[in-house]
Order: sequence, then C-alpha cells, then structure tokens
Amino acid sequence: MDRRHYLRSLAGAGVVGTAGCLGSIPGFGNENVVLGPPEQDLSEAAHPSYGDELPAVTLPDPVTGEAVSTADLEDDRAVLLTFFYTNCPDGVCPALIQRLRRAQEVAAQEGYGDESAFLPITFDPERDTADVLREYATQQGVSLEAGNWHFLRPETYEAGQTLLEEEFGLVIEKAPADDYEGLEYQFPHYGLILLANKRGFVERAYPNGPTVDIETVVNDFERVVTA
Repeated sequence: MDRRHYLRSLAGAGVVGTAGCLGSIPGFGNENVVLGPPEQDLSEAAHPSYGDELPAVTLPDPVTGEAVSTADLEDDRAVLLTFFYTNCPDGVCPALIQRLRRAQEVAAQEGYGDESAFLPITFDPERDTADVLREYATQQGVSLEAGNWHFLRPETYEAGQTLLEEEFGLVIEKAPADDYEGLEYQFPHYGLILLANKRGFVERAYPNGPTVDIETVVNDFERVVTA
C-alpha cells in the first residue's frame, strides 16, 4: 500500500491525533528519503509524491536503441523524470527540459554524472522519432554522450496514455491546435518533474515544473545524489 492510500485509509477509519507521530507513517520518516518533507503537501495528488515509490516502468530509448527500466536504476542512480513532447507550442516542455539539462550540467561539473539519470518521457511517439529527439537534444543543449540522459518513448500514443494514467496519475489527451499554424494537434499537459533517490523513492514532486526555481531543482538533486 502506498502512502497516499495509507493516509486515506486512516482518514476513512477516523484515525486522528497523529501530530508528532508522522515518523510512523510511510513516507514521513527518514528511512526511505534524504530530504525533509516539502512545504506543499501533495499526498492527495494523483501523481506520486514525497515518500512514494517511483513507478517501475520500462520504456525504449529510441536514440540508443535500448530499453530503460527505472527499477534497474535503483541502488545506482538518482533520477529526475518529466513528461514532454517536442512540438510543444507554449514553452512548457522546453522549460521542463531546461531544468533537467541544468542538473545534468552540474552533475558533470561536480563529478556525479555516473550516479544520475535524466528521463524525459514523450507522450507523442507518433512525431517524436529518434531523429527528431536527437535534433531536439541539440536544440536544448542536452548531452546525449554523457550516457545519463534517455528520451523515453512509448511504442504508441495509446500505450503512453495508459502508462501515464495508471503509473503516474496523469491524463493525456490530444486536442486541436487551431491556434497554432502548421500544428495538427497539441496536448494540454502537466508540468510535473519527479526527483527520486537511489533507493527508488520520490524525494520531490514539482507540479509547477516549468516555473520552479532552477537552482532549487539542482540543489535538491545534488543533496539527494550525494547523500
């Protein structure tokens, strides 16, 4: 049972008086996480949040031709993960990628790149081919040669919809792109970034990923990866 369901079961049973005893509730103690509780309690959000296990998913990296599993990264790398598409017309996705890219840069500078993984998942596999993703990496200043950045791509749009909803609580739907010339469709989507430690537990969920302070993400990531 994850922490969100645990809390709901407590509420449903009428359990009260937990103040001062949060260490006994999964996700609120120090056993699985490095950082202290965030200022914003996201425990009732549909997506994973502080203290939850990062969903175990395996997706192809079309650029390298390999399958990447979040479970295989446990005990080896801390993870920054987000969701994007290269045709994003409103600047949300480039802002998300920028935050992961900056963390990648600092990881290289500080010597913990081999303990880091950066996993942007596209929900537009029809357009985000390997060639498109390579070009996008160049445009965004991402280092694919570092070996710690993987663009992950579901096999189909429908498979991506299912995975994002069932594993991450995010509902993705195509929408008309009438306001953008030359764009057939777009996605109203979430600006979520997840930071997970080497044990596979979420340290931070940034639902305002495109606007969260870049150095906040970098500093949180550094504290987690070097702990």
